[in-house]
Amino acid sequence: MSDKPGETPDEGKNPFKGTPFEQIFGAFANGPAGAAPGLPDLNQLFSQLQFLMQPHDGPVNWEFVLDTARKVVAQSPDPSPSQKQKDAVADAVRLADHWLDTTTEFPSGVTSTAAWSRAEWVVGTTDVWKVLVEPIAESSVQALGGALPEEASMAGPLLGILGKAVGGMLASQVGSGLGGLASEVLSVSDIGLPLAAPGQAAIVTTNVTEFAAGLDVTEDDVLLYLALREAAHQRLFSHVPWLRQHLIDAVAEYARGIEVNAQGLQAKIEEQMQGIDPTNPESMQALLDGGLFDLPRSASQDAALQRLEVTLALVEGWVDEVVGQATVERMPSAAKLQEAFRRRRAAGGPAEQTFATLVGLELRPRRLRDASTLWGSLRTRQGTEGRDGVWMHPHLLPTAEDLDDPLGFREDATAPPELADEDFDAELKKLLDGE
Repeated sequence: MSDKPGETPDEGKNPFKGTPFEQIFGAFANGPAGAAPGLPDLNQLFSQLQFLMQPHDGPVNWEFVLDTARKVVAQSPDPSPSQKQKDAVADAVRLADHWLDTTTEFPSGVTSTAAWSRAEWVVGTTDVWKVLVEPIAESSVQALGGALPEEASMAGPLLGILGKAVGGMLASQVGSGLGGLASEVLSVSDIGLPLAAPGQAAIVTTNVTEFAAGLDVTEDDVLLYLALREAAHQRLFSHVPWLRQHLIDAVAEYARGIEVNAQGLQAKIEEQMQGIDPTNPESMQALLDGGLFDLPRSASQDAALQRLEVTLALVEGWVDEVVGQATVERMPSAAKLQEAFRRRRAAGGPAEQTFATLVGLELRPRRLRDASTLWGSLRTRQGTEGRDGVWMHPHLLPTAEDLDDPLGFREDATAPPELADEDFDAELKKLLDGE
């Protein structure tokens, strides 16, 4: 019997009662004859969720992620690029790098080129996704585990199952998100993050063909414009050594801010568990696809996301500005393509929005236009050297407030008048002495 008044004997034996996990395990409470009432039948649980609980290192089962992403990609044709397409990509990147030589102080950062299928994009970017997603997954698992009551610690086997189930659900959702992104991304740097090995400029040719079909521009022009953007990204990430880690740290900071409201999460799980039949794998899949970890953001997460979004906007704005300068006198269709890419990046496609819902991480530079205006204004006043010099240190980067007034960023930092040698030496001595 239960020692707690008002509690039935069965209820007292469920260590997850009153927690966000009561509904999940309650779905399995009607076990076979002889099973303890109120507790899940572990044999049935393992049978139905074994695909979530394969042994793996870390908070996410990446084999399951890749398998899920491949299945999503396989839902539509995904031909391997032909040799002709590979040659076209290499030629476009080579020409793009030549054009960019006159528009930025940063030299070429491209060491190799590739034409990828969607499935190849998934495989080729997985190592970086691991770095980006695992902090979020680990914080989510820890936060969810922290919602358990103290008495649940006595249910050791159930806690082990819970950890695997949570990791499996995350893997399912990340895999679905990456598979969806693979159907939309145009290149390896398309979302503003360096997702492949340093220096590798890769373009997803099938997606380029589909994207070009919706524009009044030739596919060759779309490929060249995309190659310009890809080559510009490679220059920036290759020659601003702190930028890659700066973005990854912003994601990790976002992950550290994850908070779980146990009561709110329980209500969400209860809603998603409606109609779930634990004996029906298709019914269980509905739980995995339901955005279980689409949790409300905390104040610290909102702050981290703003910093991440500002940095992404600055990256995309710089690329937009540099490519604009490279094409202004060479490519009649560039203005139309610039507008199409600006709208696409600022709004995000359906798959990008789905990924944000599943993982809770938005990768959209909503302030791309402001950032591009800021970089262009700075170039007009200080030249390309002054514009690119801002990337020397993260503390020099424009802030969200600077994007509110992009024309005013360092407005007093115009080119100084020439100094005599003795005056220059005197000013330098003041700087070194901290005056």
